Amino acid sequence: MPAYYYLAIAICCEVIATTSMKAIKGISTPLPLFLVIAGYAIAFWMLILVVRVIPVGVTYAIWSGMGIVLVSIAALFIYGQKLDAAAIGGMALIVLGVVVIQLFSKTAGH
Repeated sequence: MPAYYYLAIAICCEVIATTSMKAIKGISTPLPLFLVIAGYAIAFWMLILVVRVIPVGVTYAIWSGMGIVLVSIAALFIYGQKLDAAAIGGMALIVLGVVVIQLFSKTAGH
């Protein structure tokens, strides 16, 4: 079960890093730059730990799928990014795919 905690940390750090990219304006904005570098470094370290237990394909599906959804939500609140119905529907399908993997896949590392 610790692998899923590491995966959650990886997802959160990736979301912080990706969301912070938009705020970087060179070295004049050190905090967003630091968040990007540290966020990705921690995310990838956690992923290294996760793939020792959970298959790489399953790990990547969950990490990337949840990252897409959470970055879009963060961008909505932080940058005012609007999502249309097709984007929301597509993200709902991504979340559904992650749920299907977790509930029904024998390769999910349970």
